[in-house]
Amino acid sequence: MSSSGTTKDNVHTKHQGHHVHYPFWFGGSASCFAATVTHPLDLTNSVNSQGMELSSLIYPAQREHCAYRTQVRLQTRAPDGPRGMLGTFLYILKNDSVIGLYRGLSASLLRQLTYSTTRFGVYSELKETFTTARHAPSFPALVAMASTSGFLGGIAGNPADVLNVRMQNDASLPAAQRRNYKNAIDGLYRMTTEEGWRSLFRGVWPNSLRAVLMTASQLASYDGFKRTLLEHAGMQDDLTTHFTASFLAGFVATTVCSPVDVIKTRVMSAKEKEGLLGLLKRTIANEGVGWMFRGWVPSFVRLGPHTIATFLFLEQHKKIYRTMYDLGEDDGS
Repeated sequence: MSSSGTTKDNVHTKHQGHHVHYPFWFGGSASCFAATVTHPLDLTNSVNSQGMELSSLIYPAQREHCAYRTQVRLQTRAPDGPRGMLGTFLYILKNDSVIGLYRGLSASLLRQLTYSTTRFGVYSELKETFTTARHAPSFPALVAMASTSGFLGGIAGNPADVLNVRMQNDASLPAAQRRNYKNAIDGLYRMTTEEGWRSLFRGVWPNSLRAVLMTASQLASYDGFKRTLLEHAGMQDDLTTHFTASFLAGFVATTVCSPVDVIKTRVMSAKEKEGLLGLLKRTIANEGVGWMFRGWVPSFVRLGPHTIATFLFLEQHKKIYRTMYDLGEDDGS
C-alpha cells in the first residue's frame, strides 16, 4: 500500500521550481491530433522543393527511398496526374470522395506514434534531467537535446514514414498500379513479407539526419521563443503565446530544412551519379543561392499548420494534466 502511494506521489508531484513531470507519450498524442487536422494538407501538397516536376526523373527503385520528403504528391505522382495543390485536392475529392483526403491516415498516425513520441519524449526527459530550480538549459543545450531526440525519433519512425509515403502516393496512381494497403498494419506486414524487413528502413540515415534538423529547429526554437515571449515581451503563458511561439517555430523549421530537402531531392532525381560537393558546386554556379529555398512556401503551408497544431494540442495536454492532479502552474512547461 505504501509502495503504491509513494509511486503515485513520485509521478504526480511537482519537481523543484514547480516543474511538473509529464507522461512520455504526450508529444506523440498531440502530434496524432495535429496529423488528423492537417492530413489533407499533407496529402495534397504537390509542389516540390525544386519548383519543378520530378515524376519523370525519379526511377521506380529510387521512389522507395523518398521517406524523408514532405512534398509527397508531385514528386511521386504519375506524369498525367493532377497538377498543383488545388488540382490534387479536387482530383482526390472527385475520384475518392472526402475519404480519399484521409487516405494513408493510419500510416500518418503510426508515424506520429513512433517518430513523434520518441523525439518529444526523449527531448522532454533530457530537458527535465538538466533543469534545476535555479537553472534552465541554455538554448544551445536545448538544440543538442533536440538533435539527439530527433535522431532517435528518425530511426524509430522510419518504417511508418516509408509506409506513409506509399499510402499517400496510392491516391494519385492508376488503379492497376496501387498497392492498396488496407491500413498501416497491413502495409507493414506486406512490406515485410513481400520485400523483407530491410524495406522498412530504406532511407533511414538521410531521414534521421532530417529528423535531427527538424527537431532541433522545431522543439528547441519553440522553447526558446516561448521563453523569450514570457520573459521579455510581457506575455502570459496562454493560447496567444503558444500560437505565436509555434508559428515562429514552424517558420524556423521550414527555413532550416528547406535546403536539405532540395539537395536530397536533386540527389535522388539525378540521372547520373554525382557527389554531394560536386552537385552543390554546380548548382550554386548555375543558380546562385536562391535554389536553397525553392518550394519554401508550400513547405510552410504544410509544416506551419502542423507545427502550430502540435504545440497547441501539447500545451492543452499539459494543462489538462495539471488540472486533473491539481498541480498548479508549471514554471518549466
